[in-house]
Amino acid sequence: MTKKFYVTTPIYYANSEPHPGSAYTTIAADILARWNKIRGKEVFFLTGTDEHGKKIQETAEKKGINPKKFVDFISLKFKEAFKKLNISNDFFIRTTDKKHEEEVKKILQELYDKDLIYKGYYEEYYCVGCEQYLTVNDLVDGKCPLHNRKPELKKEEAYLFKLSKFQNQLLELIKKDKFKISPKDKKEEMISFIEKGLNDISISRLKENVYWGIELPFDKKHTCFVWVDAFWNYLTGLKINKVFDKFWPADVQLMAKDIMRVHSTIWPALLLATNNKLPKHLFIHGYFTINGKKMSKTLGNYIGLDELLTKYSADSIRYFLFRETVFGEDGDFSEKVLIERHNNELANKLGNLVSRVTGLAEKVGLKKTKNNLLKKLNLKKIENHIENYEFDKALNEIFSFIDICNRHIQNKKPWETKDKKILYELLDSIKAIAILLWPFIPSTSERISKNLGFEIKFENIKKLLNIKKIKKSEILFKKI
Repeated sequence: MTKKFYVTTPIYYANSEPHPGSAYTTIAADILARWNKIRGKEVFFLTGTDEHGKKIQETAEKKGINPKKFVDFISLKFKEAFKKLNISNDFFIRTTDKKHEEEVKKILQELYDKDLIYKGYYEEYYCVGCEQYLTVNDLVDGKCPLHNRKPELKKEEAYLFKLSKFQNQLLELIKKDKFKISPKDKKEEMISFIEKGLNDISISRLKENVYWGIELPFDKKHTCFVWVDAFWNYLTGLKINKVFDKFWPADVQLMAKDIMRVHSTIWPALLLATNNKLPKHLFIHGYFTINGKKMSKTLGNYIGLDELLTKYSADSIRYFLFRETVFGEDGDFSEKVLIERHNNELANKLGNLVSRVTGLAEKVGLKKTKNNLLKKLNLKKIENHIENYEFDKALNEIFSFIDICNRHIQNKKPWETKDKKILYELLDSIKAIAILLWPFIPSTSERISKNLGFEIKFENIKKLLNIKKIKKSEILFKKI
């Protein structure tokens, strides 16, 4: 087993504040980071904000403020939201970081020197909302399907990257899973897309039109197009922290399906062009919808993350997002279902189990014994589910064991029998539950571990709990 793990989220576009859609990918990365930590691996978890480009320039101008001042405010909002969600990222990168900008200029110069960048013209439909060019086939009734607006037909002087040169190489790598894309339908979609042909892509804008970007080192009249700038964060985030050699290539890069194409074509082509290893795995997840439409900042149909975090605990939000939806597929966001899961599963099942057992153990006492209940916990199944990004199934398996524990206390009636061994067995089982739930609901698991006096480590699941006295647990989840 490899002893290091590097996970990334996409860097979030700093044109407006975070919403549950942007939190979703970050929590998924946090689940994987925490899981690998308890498995004893050295982890690096990178997230951040993408802070250049025309859309940010236009938004800042409309507000009458300097773009840097605007992105400073937005990136702070992301940092604050991630802190409230208990995200354990090791670094938060911003593409306005000076070290990042310097690294991007080096790479641009390298590509130019290798004749992989050339001057020409680019004429294509461009959606400002997507910050990318679209083909005629991408349009629905002449509009961008995601933002429901007509893209601009543009022709301007630009520098182009020879993406077409890497078409066959990329196809072979994706087909053989040397550059793995999951789920399987997304891999097939990308193979089909690349087989239709890859065109060279514009990597610059005229500075007179887009001044808010990194200047091309070989032509000061142009600024770097946001995608080339943004992609390099996955490397510069490591280089800034002087851990590039240890952690690159990434073990998994998580993202929503709207940025799958560019991450499956432009991104690996840039790495091949600069003799860098490709990430091992791209995992693509679906959208959160509201009334069947993608939750989108640009469409304005999103629920504010701040608003959610004032109404519900971070653990309740984290649990709902990954219990309700199959990771990789679309899901519909519903506060009603969030409340139901909070009350029925977190409060009634988990919270009630911890409260009853610790309360009885405080009154009756404990006697250390072999925990036969643990035989009913399928650890291997839970491990496999998490390793395969089946978070909903892993949670289902853990909560099945919580049900077993709740039935056990009902059947054995320790409040009547005063059986100290039964209570010890249940407490030891709660320890195992808390360790397994730590990647998903860390704050709750830490409260349980503090009360029962154990460390959150995977190997402690099978080590018997070393405790003689216990105090009744505080209420873990108040009903909504």
